[in-house]
Amino acid sequence: MVSTAKAQIDPDQSVCSGAVAYEAQSSRSLRDFMRTESGSAGLLVVASLVALVWANSPWSQSYVDLWHTELSVRFGSGGLTMDLHHWINDGLMVVFFFVIGLEVRKEFAIGELTDRSRAVVPLVAGIAGMLVPAAIFLALNPSGEQAAGWGAVIGTDTAFLLGVMALVGPAVSTQLRIFLLTLTVIDDIVAVSVIGVVYSDDLSMVALAVAAACLVVLLVLDRTGVWQAAPYVLVVLVLWVATLESGVHASIAGMLSGLLVPALDPRRSDVEEAARRFRAFRQSPMPGVQRAARRSLTRAISVNERLQEALHGPTSRVVVPVFALANAGVDLRDGVLGDALASTLMWGIVLGLVVGKAVGIFAGSYASVRLGWGRLPQGVGLGHTLAGGALSGIGFTVSLLIISLAFDSTRLQDEARVGVLLAALLASLAGWAAFRFSARVLGQDDAALPRLLSRPVDPQRDHVLGPVDAPLTLVEYLDYECPFCARVSGVGDELRAHFGDRLRYVTRHLPLPVHPHAELAALAAEAAARQGRFWEMHVVLFGHQDELELEDLVGYAAEIGLDVEQFMRDLDDDDVARHVEHDVASAEESGVRGTPTFFVGDTRHVGPYDARSLIAALESTPSARRARP
Repeated sequence: MVSTAKAQIDPDQSVCSGAVAYEAQSSRSLRDFMRTESGSAGLLVVASLVALVWANSPWSQSYVDLWHTELSVRFGSGGLTMDLHHWINDGLMVVFFFVIGLEVRKEFAIGELTDRSRAVVPLVAGIAGMLVPAAIFLALNPSGEQAAGWGAVIGTDTAFLLGVMALVGPAVSTQLRIFLLTLTVIDDIVAVSVIGVVYSDDLSMVALAVAAACLVVLLVLDRTGVWQAAPYVLVVLVLWVATLESGVHASIAGMLSGLLVPALDPRRSDVEEAARRFRAFRQSPMPGVQRAARRSLTRAISVNERLQEALHGPTSRVVVPVFALANAGVDLRDGVLGDALASTLMWGIVLGLVVGKAVGIFAGSYASVRLGWGRLPQGVGLGHTLAGGALSGIGFTVSLLIISLAFDSTRLQDEARVGVLLAALLASLAGWAAFRFSARVLGQDDAALPRLLSRPVDPQRDHVLGPVDAPLTLVEYLDYECPFCARVSGVGDELRAHFGDRLRYVTRHLPLPVHPHAELAALAAEAAARQGRFWEMHVVLFGHQDELELEDLVGYAAEIGLDVEQFMRDLDDDDVARHVEHDVASAEESGVRGTPTFFVGDTRHVGPYDARSLIAALESTPSARRARP
């Protein structure tokens, strides 16, 4: 059978894509998102600096008084009363961990972790990146009250890490970003579990029972296919209150509830229904039709992704900076800084985060690859894992939260916070240095998928529309069961009408496992090519995407005038299968992770693939300028 790439339908990209197809986003949206991460990291730094300056200013007492201000929310005779510091740490931060839980669920359901083989290296690296820092910390603080702070060195602030990487890392680092996100999934699960189990006390069994019942309700909502967001949000609110009353830190409620919100591929029927409703609204812009269109559009995207979209911005731009403002303010006067610099607690945190994370993640990655347990994402080198491991020493948010739970002593909290802040600075500098070393010594300039077509067009084996020696070339990797490929199946005709004999249009196969009939359809197209009818079969297959069983293909063969018996023999021919396998291999080598994917000349096209965009891309090539009449 033909070997194919792991895949799923990706609604954000309007492609059928592989589990690591973040690279296929448009270049503009990727740049915008990276700017968002850089901006979020910038806000975090500004909030931390404001907290430090405020805590060391003549108005430092107002900083302390602000966070001890009590706030109450009452419902009849009941309610919640906490100071502002606890509302932030036990309330707002639950939203942060809820978003993490949503992201983890999506990764396991339709993301990078659907392919377990791809998760082995970051899994081992992530575990090593927690064990080594904890060992270093405990070596310096083996007993006593200080030993309770070991949890502060196991976590990584994902938002801060990605923001700093956008500033000091390679210009294109999409594949490294995927690796680090997968790694921090493991990191987050363990860190939140430690918070919930190790740093919780005075448990209330009644409240725990209510919390458990809420988790069961979330599971039922998931299993019964409830797609509206409101029921999930209401249950999560009840779960949060129950967890607060139970004595377990509320962060675990955020993580667990996020894990139970379903993330699904958009079903073709839902997408088509949304398109039909939208067309109806264009024809009849009435309030009722508008409501139906909005409802169908909402239903086409999973509740997990909708909640992520709604909460990602507020979390990164409000929740985390406010948390930093409330927790990073350390009064360094009256000998506090000197005591911290002489403290094994502070140095245990600094060395654990800065040295332990880098060594653990690099060693875990290196050992996994050398022992054959897995492989790094395409485009990521071991130098990148060292640099990414160094940046993972930015513990910040998780570390500060654990410190507030681990120590009752203000002195120990201050020493530990100084360690976290110093570690964030040193880890950023170490990451910058490691990226420069990786680029200049190891030659690993970026950490992205290949952009060039690995195997040049061969008119003897490739299927070419137009003159084989035309100056312009457009190569498409396609899947006959991919709905997005069907929608652009006529783009070749539009481009040829525009360019005439200056363009050759080439197709190659990339049948995706998510489409059960795609491989057989690709074989049918190649079997038809044996009798000189490739393009006729190509058109028929896209016209009957929902009817690609073997008996259907035999009928199409007869319809386009093929010798059916010969067609059946060719379907089972090993050479036909090898042709498709060759296309799949070339797609993998060329950085293709989804369909449709286009190459303009020998360069992978990133961005919209409508006829106008492809014409503009082709017109901008040197070959087009030379070939203009």
